[in-house]
Amino acid sequence: MYAVVQAARKSLRESEMKEYKNSEMRSLIDEYIHSERDRAILKRRLIDGKCFEPLAEEFDMSVRQIKTIVYKKQEILFKHLR
Repeated sequence: MYAVVQAARKSLRESEMKEYKNSEMRSLIDEYIHSERDRAILKRRLIDGKCFEPLAEEFDMSVRQIKTIVYKKQEILFKHLR
């Protein structure tokens, strides 16, 4: 049950974020995400559409670490979008 709820919340967040233009998304990321590394990861994922595996290789991190960063930082952005 928990996984189903999480998947539904994730797809809702992603669909709402797609409504924003790339320039607006860049501005939001720059304003609310303070870590330079996390900003770069989030921009590559949300704006450039990179998958988790290539991001992990690019940033020399595990896929799990990348997913954690993206999901946590997406939550921060989502709070400011409401």
